[in-house]
Amino acid sequence: MACDNRCPHEGYPLSEGSVSQACTLTCNWHNWKFDLATGENLYGGDRLRTYPVETRGEDIWVDITELPYAERYKAVTSSIHDAFDDESYDRIAREIARLIKIGADPLDALRLSIEWSWQRLEFGWTHAYAGMADWLRLYEEHADDEELQLVCLVESVAHVAFDVLREKEYEFSSGVAEFDESIFLKDIENENELAAIAAIRGGIRDGLQFTDFEPALSSAALAHYNDFGHSLIYVTKAKSLIEHLGKQVMEPLLLSLVRSLIFARREDKIPEFRAYSDYLNKWGQHQNQNPDAKLWRQKSIDKSMRATLDSSGSPAEEIYQALLLANAVNLLSFDIEQQYKTHVTVSGNVGWLDFTHGLTFANAVRQQCSKFPELWPQGLLQMACFNGRNAGFTTDETDLERWKSNDPDRQMSHLLERVLDHGQGEYIVSVHLLKTALAVREEISRLDDSEAEILVAALTRLFESPIRRRQAKRIAHQSLQFVSKE
Repeated sequence: MACDNRCPHEGYPLSEGSVSQACTLTCNWHNWKFDLATGENLYGGDRLRTYPVETRGEDIWVDITELPYAERYKAVTSSIHDAFDDESYDRIAREIARLIKIGADPLDALRLSIEWSWQRLEFGWTHAYAGMADWLRLYEEHADDEELQLVCLVESVAHVAFDVLREKEYEFSSGVAEFDESIFLKDIENENELAAIAAIRGGIRDGLQFTDFEPALSSAALAHYNDFGHSLIYVTKAKSLIEHLGKQVMEPLLLSLVRSLIFARREDKIPEFRAYSDYLNKWGQHQNQNPDAKLWRQKSIDKSMRATLDSSGSPAEEIYQALLLANAVNLLSFDIEQQYKTHVTVSGNVGWLDFTHGLTFANAVRQQCSKFPELWPQGLLQMACFNGRNAGFTTDETDLERWKSNDPDRQMSHLLERVLDHGQGEYIVSVHLLKTALAVREEISRLDDSEAEILVAALTRLFESPIRRRQAKRIAHQSLQFVSKE
Protein backbone atom coordinates (compact mmCIF):
# COMPACT_ATOMS: atom_id res chain seq x y z
CA MET A 1 0.00 0.00 0.00
CA ALA A 2 0.97 3.60 -0.61
CA CYS A 3 -0.39 6.54 1.36
CA ASP A 4 -0.62 10.29 1.25
CA ASN A 5 2.44 12.11 2.48
CA ARG A 6 0.32 14.42 4.64
CA CYS A 7 -0.95 13.33 8.03
CA PRO A 8 -4.77 13.72 7.93
CA HIS A 9 -4.57 15.39 11.33
CA GLU A 10 -2.61 18.59 10.66
CA GLY A 11 -0.66 17.90 7.47
CA TYR A 12 2.76 16.92 8.84
CA PRO A 13 4.82 15.10 6.16
CA LEU A 14 4.57 11.39 6.86
CA SER A 15 7.85 10.80 5.08
CA GLU A 16 9.30 12.19 8.31
CA GLY A 17 7.45 9.50 10.27
CA SER A 18 8.46 6.02 11.39
CA VAL A 19 7.36 2.60 10.13
CA SER A 20 7.40 -0.47 12.38
CA GLN A 21 7.92 -4.05 11.26
CA ALA A 22 4.17 -4.54 11.70
CA CYS A 23 3.59 -1.86 9.02
CA THR A 24 2.38 0.72 11.51
CA LEU A 25 3.18 4.25 10.37
CA THR A 26 3.72 6.80 13.13
CA CYS A 27 3.45 10.52 12.54
CA ASN A 28 6.14 11.87 14.83
CA TRP A 29 4.46 15.23 15.34
CA HIS A 30 1.55 14.04 17.54
CA ASN A 31 2.34 10.30 17.67
CA TRP A 32 -0.70 9.33 15.58
CA LYS A 33 -0.38 5.78 14.31
CA PHE A 34 -1.85 4.23 11.16
CA ASP A 35 -2.21 0.68 9.91
CA LEU A 36 -0.66 0.96 6.44
CA ALA A 37 -2.65 -2.05 5.21
CA THR A 38 -6.03 -0.40 5.84
CA GLY A 39 -5.42 3.25 6.65
CA GLU A 40 -7.09 2.75 10.03
CA ASN A 41 -6.06 5.29 12.64
CA LEU A 42 -4.88 3.35 15.69
CA TYR A 43 -4.91 6.58 17.69
CA GLY A 44 -8.63 7.09 17.10
CA GLY A 45 -8.60 10.07 14.75
CA ASP A 46 -8.86 10.75 11.01
CA ARG A 47 -8.19 7.81 8.69
CA LEU A 48 -5.17 7.83 6.40
CA ARG A 49 -5.93 7.51 2.72
CA THR A 50 -4.12 4.53 1.22
CA TYR A 51 -3.73 3.35 -2.38
CA PRO A 52 -3.27 -0.15 -3.85
CA VAL A 53 0.23 -0.75 -5.21
CA GLU A 54 1.59 -3.30 -7.67
CA THR A 55 4.98 -3.86 -9.24
CA ARG A 56 5.37 -4.23 -12.98
CA GLY A 57 8.92 -5.23 -13.66
CA GLU A 58 11.05 -2.52 -12.16
CA ASP A 59 8.16 -0.06 -12.01
CA ILE A 60 5.85 0.57 -9.07
CA TRP A 61 2.30 1.45 -9.99
CA VAL A 62 -0.01 3.25 -7.55
CA ASP A 63 -3.75 3.07 -8.21
CA ILE A 64 -5.13 6.53 -7.49
CA THR A 65 -8.55 5.80 -9.02
CA GLU A 66 -11.35 7.24 -6.94
CA LEU A 67 -13.66 4.76 -5.28
CA PRO A 68 -17.33 4.83 -6.34
CA TYR A 69 -19.20 7.78 -4.86
CA ALA A 70 -21.36 5.59 -2.60
CA GLU A 71 -18.26 4.07 -0.98
CA ARG A 72 -16.61 7.46 -0.49
CA TYR A 73 -19.80 8.91 0.98
CA LYS A 74 -20.13 6.01 3.40
CA ALA A 75 -16.50 6.32 4.48
CA VAL A 76 -16.71 10.09 5.05
CA THR A 77 -20.01 9.99 6.94
CA SER A 78 -18.67 7.15 9.07
CA SER A 79 -15.67 9.32 9.90
CA ILE A 80 -17.95 12.26 10.74
CA HIS A 81 -19.81 9.93 13.10
CA ASP A 82 -16.55 8.98 14.83
CA ALA A 83 -15.63 12.64 15.23
CA PHE A 84 -19.16 13.41 16.44
CA ASP A 85 -19.00 10.73 19.13
CA ASP A 86 -15.69 12.13 20.36
CA GLU A 87 -16.95 15.74 20.15
CA SER A 88 -13.70 16.53 18.36
CA TYR A 89 -14.21 20.04 16.96
CA ASP A 90 -11.18 20.13 14.66
CA ARG A 91 -11.88 16.69 13.25
CA ILE A 92 -15.56 17.47 12.71
CA ALA A 93 -14.41 20.45 10.63
CA ARG A 94 -12.01 18.35 8.54
CA GLU A 95 -14.53 15.56 7.98
CA ILE A 96 -17.28 17.96 6.87
CA ALA A 97 -14.74 19.58 4.52
CA ARG A 98 -14.14 16.08 3.08
CA LEU A 99 -17.89 15.62 2.68
CA ILE A 100 -18.01 18.85 0.69
CA LYS A 101 -14.98 17.81 -1.39
CA ILE A 102 -16.65 14.62 -2.65
CA GLY A 103 -19.62 16.67 -3.86
CA ALA A 104 -22.16 15.59 -1.26
CA ASP A 105 -24.86 17.84 0.15
CA PRO A 106 -23.14 19.63 3.07
CA LEU A 107 -26.43 19.76 4.97
CA ASP A 108 -26.27 15.98 5.27
CA ALA A 109 -23.89 16.62 8.16
CA LEU A 110 -26.74 18.32 10.02
CA ARG A 111 -29.30 15.70 9.09
CA LEU A 112 -26.98 12.97 10.33
CA SER A 113 -26.19 14.80 13.58
CA ILE A 114 -29.94 14.92 14.30
CA GLU A 115 -30.23 11.22 13.51
CA TRP A 116 -27.34 10.42 15.87
CA SER A 117 -28.55 12.63 18.72
CA TRP A 118 -32.31 12.91 19.07
CA GLN A 119 -32.68 9.82 21.22
CA ARG A 120 -29.67 10.79 23.36
CA LEU A 121 -31.17 14.05 24.62
CA GLU A 122 -32.62 12.85 27.90
CA PHE A 123 -35.10 15.70 28.34
CA GLY A 124 -35.62 16.63 24.70
CA TRP A 125 -34.49 19.75 22.86
CA THR A 126 -31.51 21.84 23.91
CA HIS A 127 -29.98 25.04 22.57
CA ALA A 128 -27.99 22.88 20.15
CA TYR A 129 -30.97 22.28 17.85
CA ALA A 130 -32.16 25.86 18.24
CA GLY A 131 -28.69 27.09 17.39
CA MET A 132 -28.56 24.83 14.36
CA ALA A 133 -31.60 26.61 12.93
CA ASP A 134 -29.90 29.97 13.33
CA TRP A 135 -26.53 28.81 11.99
CA LEU A 136 -28.44 27.60 8.94
CA ARG A 137 -29.73 31.11 8.35
CA LEU A 138 -26.19 32.44 8.29
CA TYR A 139 -25.11 29.50 6.14
CA GLU A 140 -27.60 30.54 3.46
CA GLU A 141 -26.61 34.19 3.70
CA HIS A 142 -22.96 33.36 2.98
CA ALA A 143 -23.43 31.17 -0.07
CA ASP A 144 -20.39 32.80 -1.71
CA ASP A 145 -17.98 32.10 1.18
CA GLU A 146 -17.09 28.45 1.75
CA GLU A 147 -15.11 29.17 4.90
CA LEU A 148 -17.98 30.95 6.63
CA GLN A 149 -20.38 28.25 5.49
CA LEU A 150 -18.12 25.63 7.02
CA VAL A 151 -18.11 27.61 10.28
CA CYS A 152 -21.91 27.41 10.35
CA LEU A 153 -21.91 23.66 9.70
CA VAL A 154 -19.22 22.85 12.24
CA GLU A 155 -20.73 25.00 14.99
CA SER A 156 -24.06 23.24 14.44
CA VAL A 157 -22.72 19.70 14.51
CA ALA A 158 -20.17 20.23 17.29
CA HIS A 159 -22.73 21.79 19.64
CA VAL A 160 -25.06 18.82 19.21
CA ALA A 161 -22.11 16.47 19.74
CA PHE A 162 -21.24 18.25 22.98
CA ASP A 163 -24.79 17.98 24.31
CA VAL A 164 -24.96 14.21 23.78
CA LEU A 165 -21.36 13.35 24.64
CA ARG A 166 -21.29 10.08 26.59
CA GLU A 167 -25.10 9.99 26.73
CA LYS A 168 -26.97 6.73 26.18
CA GLU A 169 -30.12 6.44 24.09
CA TYR A 170 -33.33 7.26 25.94
CA GLU A 171 -36.15 5.21 24.53
CA PHE A 172 -39.27 6.66 22.92
CA SER A 173 -42.52 4.72 22.89
CA SER A 174 -43.53 3.22 19.54
CA GLY A 175 -47.29 3.65 19.95
CA VAL A 176 -49.31 5.35 17.22
CA ALA A 177 -52.63 7.17 17.66
CA GLU A 178 -54.73 9.65 15.72
CA PHE A 179 -53.63 13.23 16.21
CA ASP A 180 -56.33 15.31 17.88
CA GLU A 181 -55.24 18.81 18.92
CA SER A 182 -57.41 19.11 22.04
CA ILE A 183 -56.46 15.65 23.30
CA PHE A 184 -52.80 16.30 22.50
CA LEU A 185 -52.84 19.50 24.58
CA LYS A 186 -54.39 17.66 27.51
CA ASP A 187 -51.72 14.99 27.25
CA ILE A 188 -48.98 17.62 27.35
CA GLU A 189 -50.62 19.32 30.34
CA ASN A 190 -50.87 15.99 32.15
CA GLU A 191 -47.27 15.09 31.22
CA ASN A 192 -48.52 11.98 29.42
CA GLU A 193 -45.55 11.41 27.14
CA LEU A 194 -46.71 8.04 25.83
CA ALA A 195 -49.95 9.48 24.48
CA ALA A 196 -48.41 12.70 23.14
CA ILE A 197 -45.66 10.82 21.31
CA ALA A 198 -48.22 8.40 19.85
CA ALA A 199 -50.26 11.35 18.56
CA ILE A 200 -47.26 12.88 16.79
CA ARG A 201 -46.39 9.52 15.22
CA GLY A 202 -49.99 9.09 14.13
CA GLY A 203 -50.17 12.56 12.61
CA ILE A 204 -47.02 11.96 10.61
CA ARG A 205 -48.37 8.57 9.50
CA ASP A 206 -51.49 10.35 8.25
CA GLY A 207 -49.46 12.84 6.22
CA LEU A 208 -49.67 15.89 8.48
CA GLN A 209 -47.10 18.63 7.92
CA PHE A 210 -45.42 20.82 10.53
CA THR A 211 -48.00 23.53 9.93
CA ASP A 212 -50.70 21.07 11.00
CA PHE A 213 -48.95 20.54 14.35
CA GLU A 214 -47.86 24.15 14.79
CA PRO A 215 -51.03 25.54 16.46
CA ALA A 216 -51.01 22.82 19.11
CA LEU A 217 -47.26 23.07 19.70
CA SER A 218 -47.49 26.86 20.07
CA SER A 219 -50.39 26.56 22.51
CA ALA A 220 -48.57 23.93 24.55
CA ALA A 221 -45.44 26.08 24.65
CA LEU A 222 -47.39 29.08 25.98
CA ALA A 223 -49.73 27.13 28.27
CA HIS A 224 -47.32 28.01 31.07
CA TYR A 225 -44.31 30.25 31.56
CA ASN A 226 -42.44 27.23 30.26
CA ASP A 227 -38.72 26.72 30.75
CA PHE A 228 -37.94 30.43 30.88
CA GLY A 229 -39.37 30.88 27.39
CA HIS A 230 -37.36 28.13 25.72
CA SER A 231 -40.39 26.08 24.72
CA LEU A 232 -41.84 28.68 22.35
CA ILE A 233 -38.41 29.52 20.93
CA TYR A 234 -37.89 25.83 20.17
CA VAL A 235 -41.20 25.63 18.28
CA THR A 236 -40.05 28.38 15.91
CA LYS A 237 -36.67 26.72 15.42
CA ALA A 238 -38.26 23.32 14.72
CA LYS A 239 -40.21 24.89 11.90
CA SER A 240 -37.06 26.42 10.44
CA LEU A 241 -35.04 23.19 10.65
CA ILE A 242 -37.77 21.12 8.99
CA GLU A 243 -38.10 23.68 6.20
CA HIS A 244 -34.34 23.67 5.57
CA LEU A 245 -33.48 20.00 6.09
CA GLY A 246 -36.60 18.28 4.80
CA LYS A 247 -39.30 15.98 6.07
CA GLN A 248 -36.81 13.29 7.06
CA VAL A 249 -35.92 15.28 10.19
CA MET A 250 -39.52 16.08 11.15
CA GLU A 251 -40.29 13.01 13.23
CA PRO A 252 -37.10 12.99 15.32
CA LEU A 253 -37.27 16.74 15.89
CA LEU A 254 -40.94 16.71 16.86
CA LEU A 255 -40.65 13.71 19.15
CA SER A 256 -37.71 15.33 20.92
CA LEU A 257 -39.62 18.63 21.09
CA VAL A 258 -42.63 16.91 22.66
CA ARG A 259 -40.37 15.36 25.27
CA SER A 260 -39.00 18.80 26.12
CA LEU A 261 -42.58 20.10 26.50
CA ILE A 262 -43.39 17.22 28.83
CA PHE A 263 -40.36 17.92 31.03
CA ALA A 264 -40.58 21.72 30.80
CA ARG A 265 -40.45 23.64 34.06
CA ARG A 266 -43.79 25.40 34.57
CA GLU A 267 -42.43 28.49 36.23
CA ASP A 268 -45.79 30.19 36.59
CA LYS A 269 -46.39 27.69 39.41
CA ILE A 270 -43.62 29.04 41.63
CA PRO A 271 -44.33 31.92 44.03
CA GLU A 272 -42.62 34.66 42.00
CA PHE A 273 -44.91 34.11 39.00
CA ARG A 274 -47.96 32.53 40.62
CA ALA A 275 -50.17 35.57 39.91
CA TYR A 276 -49.71 34.92 36.18
CA SER A 277 -52.85 32.78 35.84
CA ASP A 278 -54.96 35.42 37.65
CA TYR A 279 -53.81 38.15 35.28
CA LEU A 280 -54.42 35.89 32.31
CA ASN A 281 -57.97 35.20 33.49
CA LYS A 282 -58.54 38.96 33.84
CA TRP A 283 -57.24 39.78 30.36
CA GLY A 284 -59.32 42.57 28.87
CA GLN A 285 -60.17 44.13 32.25
CA HIS A 286 -57.96 47.06 31.32
CA GLN A 287 -57.56 50.65 32.47
CA ASN A 288 -57.28 52.18 28.98
CA GLN A 289 -53.58 52.65 29.59
CA ASN A 290 -51.50 53.41 26.51
CA PRO A 291 -48.52 51.07 26.32
CA ASP A 292 -45.17 52.78 26.67
CA ALA A 293 -41.89 51.06 27.50
CA LYS A 294 -41.42 53.44 30.45
CA LEU A 295 -44.41 51.83 32.18
CA TRP A 296 -42.34 48.67 32.73
CA ARG A 297 -39.08 50.34 33.78
CA GLN A 298 -37.70 48.62 36.90
CA LYS A 299 -41.11 47.19 37.77
CA SER A 300 -41.47 43.99 39.79
CA ILE A 301 -42.94 40.84 38.24
CA ASP A 302 -46.37 41.57 39.67
CA LYS A 303 -46.31 45.23 38.66
CA SER A 304 -45.08 44.31 35.18
CA MET A 305 -48.02 41.98 34.68
CA ARG A 306 -50.37 44.62 36.12
CA ALA A 307 -49.09 47.20 33.62
CA THR A 308 -49.60 44.69 30.82
CA LEU A 309 -53.16 43.94 31.93
CA ASP A 310 -53.94 47.64 32.26
CA SER A 311 -52.78 48.09 28.65
CA SER A 312 -54.79 45.14 27.32
CA GLY A 313 -57.33 47.40 25.62
CA SER A 314 -54.64 48.48 23.15
CA PRO A 315 -53.72 46.50 20.03
CA ALA A 316 -51.56 43.52 20.94
CA GLU A 317 -48.83 44.65 18.55
CA GLU A 318 -48.50 47.97 20.40
CA ILE A 319 -48.18 46.26 23.78
CA TYR A 320 -45.67 43.88 22.26
CA GLN A 321 -43.52 46.69 20.92
CA ALA A 322 -43.48 48.47 24.27
CA LEU A 323 -42.53 45.27 26.11
CA LEU A 324 -39.85 44.51 23.53
CA LEU A 325 -38.27 47.90 24.17
CA ALA A 326 -38.60 47.45 27.94
CA ASN A 327 -36.69 44.18 27.75
CA ALA A 328 -34.07 45.80 25.52
CA VAL A 329 -33.63 48.58 28.08
CA ASN A 330 -33.13 45.90 30.73
CA LEU A 331 -30.29 44.39 28.68
CA LEU A 332 -28.85 47.85 28.18
CA SER A 333 -28.93 48.54 31.93
CA PHE A 334 -28.01 45.13 33.39
CA ASP A 335 -26.02 45.69 36.57
CA ILE A 336 -22.76 44.10 35.51
CA GLU A 337 -21.59 43.98 39.13
CA GLN A 338 -24.22 41.31 39.72
CA GLN A 339 -22.01 38.69 38.11
CA TYR A 340 -19.17 39.44 40.54
CA LYS A 341 -21.24 39.05 43.71
CA THR A 342 -20.55 35.99 45.84
CA HIS A 343 -23.02 36.06 48.72
CA VAL A 344 -26.28 35.84 46.81
CA THR A 345 -29.11 33.33 46.93
CA VAL A 346 -29.69 30.85 44.13
CA SER A 347 -32.47 33.07 42.79
CA GLY A 348 -29.82 35.75 42.35
CA ASN A 349 -27.87 33.65 39.84
CA VAL A 350 -28.75 36.02 37.03
CA GLY A 351 -26.43 36.99 34.21
CA TRP A 352 -26.17 38.22 30.66
CA LEU A 353 -27.72 35.11 29.11
CA ASP A 354 -30.85 35.48 31.24
CA PHE A 355 -31.30 39.00 29.92
CA THR A 356 -30.94 37.92 26.30
CA HIS A 357 -34.00 35.70 26.69
CA GLY A 358 -36.19 38.77 27.04
CA LEU A 359 -35.42 39.56 23.39
CA THR A 360 -35.25 36.07 21.88
CA PHE A 361 -38.51 35.09 23.55
CA ALA A 362 -40.09 38.33 22.32
CA ASN A 363 -39.06 37.44 18.78
CA ALA A 364 -40.75 34.04 19.13
CA VAL A 365 -43.89 35.63 20.63
CA ARG A 366 -44.28 37.96 17.68
CA GLN A 367 -43.83 35.15 15.18
CA GLN A 368 -46.28 32.71 16.77
CA CYS A 369 -48.87 35.10 18.16
CA SER A 370 -49.14 36.89 14.82
CA LYS A 371 -50.13 33.51 13.36
CA PHE A 372 -52.35 32.52 16.27
CA PRO A 373 -53.74 35.80 17.73
CA GLU A 374 -55.62 34.01 20.50
CA LEU A 375 -52.21 33.42 22.12
CA TRP A 376 -51.30 37.11 22.46
CA PRO A 377 -52.41 37.40 26.13
CA GLN A 378 -50.13 34.52 27.16
CA GLY A 379 -47.23 35.82 25.10
CA LEU A 380 -47.50 39.39 26.36
CA LEU A 381 -47.90 38.46 30.02
CA GLN A 382 -44.91 36.16 29.78
CA MET A 383 -42.87 38.97 28.22
CA ALA A 384 -43.89 40.98 31.29
CA CYS A 385 -42.60 38.13 33.47
CA PHE A 386 -39.23 38.47 31.78
CA ASN A 387 -39.24 42.19 32.35
CA GLY A 388 -40.14 41.89 36.02
CA ARG A 389 -37.65 39.14 36.72
CA ASN A 390 -34.76 40.99 35.13
CA ALA A 391 -35.68 44.52 36.22
CA GLY A 392 -34.46 43.87 39.75
CA PHE A 393 -30.94 43.39 38.43
CA THR A 394 -30.67 46.63 36.48
CA THR A 395 -29.16 50.03 37.22
CA ASP A 396 -30.97 53.36 37.05
CA GLU A 397 -28.81 54.48 34.12
CA THR A 398 -28.84 53.00 30.61
CA ASP A 399 -25.85 54.86 29.12
CA LEU A 400 -27.42 54.75 25.67
CA GLU A 401 -24.98 57.29 24.31
CA ARG A 402 -22.02 55.01 25.01
CA TRP A 403 -23.41 52.02 23.16
CA LYS A 404 -25.54 53.42 20.37
CA SER A 405 -24.45 53.46 16.74
CA ASN A 406 -25.04 56.12 14.12
CA ASP A 407 -25.67 53.34 11.63
CA PRO A 408 -27.61 50.47 13.31
CA ASP A 409 -27.77 48.35 10.16
CA ARG A 410 -24.02 48.53 9.67
CA GLN A 411 -23.45 47.79 13.34
CA MET A 412 -25.70 44.73 13.08
CA SER A 413 -23.64 43.44 10.17
CA HIS A 414 -20.47 43.97 12.20
CA LEU A 415 -21.85 42.08 15.20
CA LEU A 416 -22.95 39.16 13.04
CA GLU A 417 -19.46 39.04 11.53
CA ARG A 418 -18.16 38.68 15.06
CA VAL A 419 -20.56 35.81 15.71
CA LEU A 420 -18.95 33.91 12.85
CA ASP A 421 -15.58 34.09 14.62
CA HIS A 422 -16.86 34.42 18.17
CA GLY A 423 -13.87 32.98 20.06
CA GLN A 424 -16.08 31.62 22.84
CA GLY A 425 -15.11 28.42 24.62
CA GLU A 426 -18.67 27.49 25.53
CA TYR A 427 -21.34 26.67 22.99
CA ILE A 428 -24.00 28.02 25.33
CA VAL A 429 -22.41 31.48 25.13
CA SER A 430 -21.82 31.54 21.39
CA VAL A 431 -25.33 30.31 20.63
CA HIS A 432 -26.84 33.04 22.81
CA LEU A 433 -24.82 35.67 20.96
CA LEU A 434 -26.02 34.18 17.68
CA LYS A 435 -29.72 33.86 18.48
CA THR A 436 -29.91 37.26 20.18
CA ALA A 437 -28.23 38.97 17.24
CA LEU A 438 -30.57 37.36 14.72
CA ALA A 439 -33.62 38.16 16.87
CA VAL A 440 -32.57 41.80 17.15
CA ARG A 441 -31.89 42.06 13.43
CA GLU A 442 -35.34 40.71 12.69
CA GLU A 443 -37.11 42.96 15.17
CA ILE A 444 -35.43 46.25 14.25
CA SER A 445 -36.74 45.89 10.71
CA ARG A 446 -40.18 46.61 12.22
CA LEU A 447 -39.18 49.56 14.40
CA ASP A 448 -38.49 53.23 13.77
CA ASP A 449 -34.91 54.45 13.93
CA SER A 450 -34.95 55.60 17.56
CA GLU A 451 -36.40 52.30 18.76
CA ALA A 452 -34.03 50.22 16.62
CA GLU A 453 -31.18 52.24 18.11
CA ILE A 454 -32.06 50.96 21.60
CA LEU A 455 -32.08 47.29 20.58
CA VAL A 456 -28.78 47.55 18.70
CA ALA A 457 -27.19 49.45 21.58
CA ALA A 458 -28.29 46.73 24.02
CA LEU A 459 -26.87 44.05 21.74
CA THR A 460 -23.61 45.97 21.36
CA ARG A 461 -23.24 46.21 25.12
CA LEU A 462 -23.74 42.45 25.39
CA PHE A 463 -21.00 41.80 22.83
CA GLU A 464 -18.58 44.27 24.39
CA SER A 465 -18.99 43.15 27.99
CA PRO A 466 -17.30 40.31 29.90
CA ILE A 467 -19.54 37.29 30.37
CA ARG A 468 -18.65 35.61 33.63
CA ARG A 469 -19.78 31.99 33.56
CA ARG A 470 -18.17 29.88 36.27
CA GLN A 471 -18.94 31.27 39.70
CA ALA A 472 -16.61 29.18 41.85
CA LYS A 473 -16.81 31.19 45.08
CA ARG A 474 -20.54 31.82 44.72
CA ILE A 475 -21.27 28.12 44.23
CA ALA A 476 -19.09 27.26 47.22
CA HIS A 477 -20.97 29.79 49.36
CA GLN A 478 -24.38 28.61 48.23
CA SER A 479 -23.47 24.95 48.69
CA LEU A 480 -22.25 25.48 52.23
CA GLN A 481 -25.37 27.48 53.09
CA PHE A 482 -27.61 24.84 51.57
CA VAL A 483 -25.96 21.88 53.26
CA SER A 484 -25.86 23.64 56.65
CA LYS A 485 -29.67 23.59 56.66
CA GLU A 486 -30.02 19.90 55.90
